[in-house]
Order: sequence, then C-alpha cells, then structure tokens
Amino acid sequence: MQGSPAPNEHETVGAYALGILDDAEATAFEAHLATCEWCAQQLDELAGMEPMMAALADLPGAGTPAIAESLTAKPSARLSEKLVDEVAERRASKRRRNFYLVGTAAALIIGGPFAAVATTGGGGGGGDDGGRKTEASQQAASPAESAFATMPDRVTATDPSTEVSATVALEKKAWGTETVLELKNLKGPQKCSLIAVGKNGERETLTSWTVPEWGYGIPNATTEKAKKPLYVHGGAAFEPNQIAHFEVMTFDGKRLVEVDA
Repeated sequence: MQGSPAPNEHETVGAYALGILDDAEATAFEAHLATCEWCAQQLDELAGMEPMMAALADLPGAGTPAIAESLTAKPSARLSEKLVDEVAERRASKRRRNFYLVGTAAALIIGGPFAAVATTGGGGGGGDDGGRKTEASQQAASPAESAFATMPDRVTATDPSTEVSATVALEKKAWGTETVLELKNLKGPQKCSLIAVGKNGERETLTSWTVPEWGYGIPNATTEKAKKPLYVHGGAAFEPNQIAHFEVMTFDGKRLVEVDA
C-alpha cells in the first residue's frame, strides 16, 4: 500500500469552507457536493466564515462601504489576531490529511475554545446501508442546535418591521461569552452578522454567515430546509453582564432584529 489514504469526501467540507483545498481537491469535492445534501447542510452552517475572514483581511479602512459599516462592530483585537493566526496555521498544513474539519471551522468563527465535531463516516458506494447513514446524519441536530438546547440563559425578540425572530442563548466562559443564535423568518439571499453592543457602547462582531435564497425558519415554506431555523455559534470578549443588547445586521447596514441582553 502506498501513501496515506485520501480523506472521506464528507470529511472535506470543513477544509473546503476554509478554502485550503488545492484546485484538484476542490473540484472533486464540488462534484461530491452536488449529490450530497448532508455536506450541503454542513457547508451552509460554515458559509459565514468566508465573508468574515475577507472582512478581517480588509481591516482597517479597506473593503466596500457596506461591509465597513457592518463591521464598525469589529472583533476585538485579540479575537481578530487569533482568527488570522489560526487561518495561517491551517493554510501552512493544507497538505496534511488529518484535517480538524468542522470543529476547526467553528472554532475560527467564534474565536474561542470549542470542541471538535465528530463527522459521520461512510463507504463509497450507494446501497441501502449507506442511504440509511446519510438519512440519519441529516436528521441529527447540528452542533450549534445541540449547544443551543443545553444553554440555560436566553433572550428573544421579534422585529415588528422585518418580522425576523431571534433568540440568543448565552453562557459565561473564562474567555468571555459563548452564544448560539436561533433565527426564524429570515429570508435570503443576503449576508448577515451577529453583533454584541456593550454597556460601554463598544460593538463587537460575534459571527457572520450567508443566507441562501430559500431562507431559514420560513413558516409557509414549501421545503423542510427552508422551514428549519438557523443556528449559529458565536463568541464575545464581553462578559454576559457587560452586554446591553444584540443586533442582527445585514452587510449593507440594515438591522433585522435587536435583542436586549
């Protein structure tokens, strides 16, 4: 046997979201993605990483006025530095096959400690057994949704104008505040950010994501994926008692909903 085994195609979604695959690997994964709903769902959850990292690369002063306005709520200096350092490390090790995958991507988004996510394996071919595994993995809760269910402190609001409903679950950590955002009646396509506004007036971007054209948590949607709420992990340098409220903002500066902390 020669060389090391190629990574399972399902296990490539995290590396693809980070943009650390070479052209041949990316092309192969995109061919797999066209027929794999599970990978598409995981990619949706990580879709906010690319615009967030692009925005970080532009700071300060670069980028479009719309992004600059949205990211007046910049991550704190130590969160930004941590994000850039970890992406550089991932790119330097792109040839290694022991990718940290979805857990690494989530850790980059929140800028704080987070447990790695176990990905489902699976054989190459079709067959009844493989089909059952795929269906089971699609029905399983996402890591963000599972965390949301266990976090005790929550605040909720619905904007009367946009009708977007947001619930922020939060938990105090040694490094600040871990958050999971649940969003409903969120229409797409658009790019959004979750922002924490401190009692001292400081604004901090906790995470950002892309909303596909079908949206999330749409009550009268015709597909199940559009009916399901969106769950997004985030992290703040603020402690919970230092936060005045949260805002869900589009990249062009529109506030979709505000939630008091």
